[in-house]
Amino acid sequence: MSHPTKNGFSTPYVELDRPAWAALRAATPLSLTEAELEILRGRADPTSLDDVRDIYLPLSRLLNLYVKATRQRHGAVRSFLGDTERPMPFVIGVAGSVAVGKSTTARLLRTLLAQWPDHPNVELVSTDNFLQPNALLEARGIMNRKGFPESYDRRALVRFVSEMKAGTARYDIPIYSHLAYDIVPGAVQTVHRPDILIVEGINVLQPPPVGRLAVADFFDFSIYVDAKVEHIRSWYLDRFLELRRTAFEDPRSYFHSMATSVDEEQARAFAMNTWRTINEVNLVENIVPTRPRATLVLHKGEDHQVRRVRLRKT
Repeated sequence: MSHPTKNGFSTPYVELDRPAWAALRAATPLSLTEAELEILRGRADPTSLDDVRDIYLPLSRLLNLYVKATRQRHGAVRSFLGDTERPMPFVIGVAGSVAVGKSTTARLLRTLLAQWPDHPNVELVSTDNFLQPNALLEARGIMNRKGFPESYDRRALVRFVSEMKAGTARYDIPIYSHLAYDIVPGAVQTVHRPDILIVEGINVLQPPPVGRLAVADFFDFSIYVDAKVEHIRSWYLDRFLELRRTAFEDPRSYFHSMATSVDEEQARAFAMNTWRTINEVNLVENIVPTRPRATLVLHKGEDHQVRRVRLRKT
């Protein structure tokens, strides 16, 4: 265990290597099977049951403790105010680059946290559902900046999380299709007053505009999934080529031409250009700068395994 310093001063973080973090699992049981994990994993994501045991079970235990402590604090305020309303949901943000594995992290946490008896209703929402429709992005001339902060309906996202925190019983949000690469007209995801709400997306830790709220202002805990840029680039290319052999084969896919009209070398060149001109720019300019705002950072090595965990102590 180490206590990082910056400019000679101690920071509010503690850093643990994988064995030290894994030891904090205590007696948290591993109930997930290989078949269940296969469903939760993203494409080309090698997350294993060892990773679940060593990384995600200790994290679920920590989050369970956070939920209990937060409920006690909120209970004290409600008692003071004479408020008998149901406790507000505990909100977790999960951030990180495209292809770093944050969606797998969010799905694993949803599954593991729902197994704790105190909070069985865990909802997961991706901020992709709050991307502006392609037609609007094209009209604004920012289709090539899809995924950048300005491509989201940030006001709608903040309104949704605010309503959840306020105890709204149910709330309908749009649905984004990765197959169509667009918002699905008329389709909704209905979120029913959860015990825990997980909000996953590349820009969820963005600071607010001056004088306004950001979605991160509603988080009780936040996680940043981290890795070196060159490793994420390699994972992105691997995933793109895997999708070319699978999902892009579907004629309904926005990227169907990548599977039918170009060879693998051309597809690889397209993916590399997309990474270099869009995803890496967004990562360096907008995503990495939000990492210090996270409560916990999971740092992955080249093999996709989490090697270090940095936890904010205060």
